[in-house]
Amino acid sequence: MEKVFSRLGTPHNISGQDERESVVRGIIEDVRRRGDAALLEYTAKFDHARLTALEVSQARVKKACQKVAPEVISALKLAADRIGIFHKAQRKAIRGKVNLPGLSQLIRPLERVGVYVPGGTASYPSTVLMTAIPARVAGVKEIILVTPPQADGKISPLTLAAADIAGVDRVFAVGGAQAIAALAFGTDSIPRVDKICGPGNIFVTLAKKLVYGVVGIDGLAGPSEVLIIADDSADPVACAADLLAQAEHDSMASAILVTTSRALADRVKQEIVKQLKDLPRKETVAKSLESQGIIVVVSGMDEAINLANLYAPEHLCLMVDKADGYVPRLTHAGCIITGKKATVVIGDYVAGPSHVLPTGGTARFSSPLNVMDFLKLTNVINIDEMNLKNLGRAAEILARAEGLEAHARSMHKRLK
Repeated sequence: MEKVFSRLGTPHNISGQDERESVVRGIIEDVRRRGDAALLEYTAKFDHARLTALEVSQARVKKACQKVAPEVISALKLAADRIGIFHKAQRKAIRGKVNLPGLSQLIRPLERVGVYVPGGTASYPSTVLMTAIPARVAGVKEIILVTPPQADGKISPLTLAAADIAGVDRVFAVGGAQAIAALAFGTDSIPRVDKICGPGNIFVTLAKKLVYGVVGIDGLAGPSEVLIIADDSADPVACAADLLAQAEHDSMASAILVTTSRALADRVKQEIVKQLKDLPRKETVAKSLESQGIIVVVSGMDEAINLANLYAPEHLCLMVDKADGYVPRLTHAGCIITGKKATVVIGDYVAGPSHVLPTGGTARFSSPLNVMDFLKLTNVINIDEMNLKNLGRAAEILARAEGLEAHARSMHKRLK
């Protein structure tokens, strides 16, 4: 069954053998060397927007909020409240108290974080909320948002309204690899940050890879994924709708159904054809399903669970009877969605946990974006006479065993 998923490949070619990485290296070095001047030139070249200033004023942000429909503002505020509630609960649960003689641990928020939000031809206010709010709840002092401008040089009012609701401190109209470089190294206009979060295209992803170490990053995001496990109790209309919703993201998005029912598989295929007809983005959806979509019929839930753990999907949706009983056995997934009305869409927008999730199988070892991404730990070691007496001789022995005589002598002088 491993071969079933082999043709899906990895979410992005970020192996370093891609000529696009050379382009990104050049952009990063240029921004590092020339700063704002390079940013303005790349914005004109790639986004076709000729700007005189990169920062979006707070007055423009407030004005943009007035251009957004009241029901959209209400929905954004509901989502923001839910995201805040979830992450405040998580922050409260992180106590981090180490209570041992001479040992303690400090938990401190990062000082400044950069949030990248895709833009230009589309707007993603949900991504603003899902990245900035966990940072704010963690206690980050300053949140910087960068997003590509439209051809007229403006930022979508939706994005600016979400930034206002999320408590973003400053907004800059710049995107692509050049925006990542600016956040990593700083320019006259854009301050250097401690960590960069948020999804982007292959050039953004490569830039995050190349600046990692100069700054922290949340991960290397690839195209979105859903794996639905369904049995004969599942609604084929709902299954098809969620697969189409996932494929709508991108032509490289992966929409996969693993089912124990051949009859359900056939009905879902029929529903996909039916529902696809009047979708505005049907060309993108069709291409995604053709290149990355799979329907797999398995012999039972054991095989379905094994496949899910092998694939380690970003979203794992359980449309099966007694779904909660299977959750403990699902060991690799960014987000598991259960319930009679299970759908990824609620998680994408208003459930509360961040929708920035590990992709490309990285759920095997990484986590969704959360409060811990914006906190750092500092160990505090207090050495008194008792610690020195109990531990010093062992430290001296180990230092000498490693051939570090200066270490050993430093310890020996204290023991004397």
